[in-house]
Amino acid sequence: MKRDKIIFYVATGLLTLLILFSVNMYFFKHDMVSEMFIGFGYPSYIIYPYAVAKLLGLFALWYPKFKAIKEWAYAGFFFAFILAFFAHYMIGDGGQMTALVALILLIVSYIFNKKSQK
Repeated sequence: MKRDKIIFYVATGLLTLLILFSVNMYFFKHDMVSEMFIGFGYPSYIIYPYAVAKLLGLFALWYPKFKAIKEWAYAGFFFAFILAFFAHYMIGDGGQMTALVALILLIVSYIFNKKSQK
């Protein structure tokens, strides 16, 4: 049981750092991120709402009382990372590995969150 919690906290902590790095980029390097989003074919006006959604998702992952919302946050991050992987892959900028690492950390976090709740 203790091992499961440690793995959950490490995976979720690393995932949190990765997401906070991207949110930091969205807020403080908006021009660079805007060019990237336009290169993907996405509108640049979604950058700030997307950053806020990521922060709310992180809050849901860490707050233990939001069990149903936590499931939605895991699902939202899952689809976001899948779409990010393919968006980076399609334009060939090499960013798909970060999305893949985030997806792996998310899956590990999800699995060990379920195991540690038993």
